[in-house]
Amino acid sequence: MEQKKNQKEINQDEWNNPDNWSVGFYFSKKDSRTWVPKSIPWMGWTLNLGSRAGAFWMIGFLVGLPLLIVLLMSLVCGK
Repeated sequence: MEQKKNQKEINQDEWNNPDNWSVGFYFSKKDSRTWVPKSIPWMGWTLNLGSRAGAFWMIGFLVGLPLLIVLLMSLVCGK
């Protein structure tokens, strides 16, 4: 009889699957985590772009950081 995996085991299996990694990006809808260790764990963490929260974080970085820079530059330059 096959034993059902818990979510922690599913997350680990998904993280170990090379098909879920592409050029340093991680995408797995089965992995419940938003932030996961990079494929080389001592290098830090990355987003799971397969999760809704991970996608929102990425959009926030891509839109929010340039917006913040423009806002700070306008404050510093006085315009």
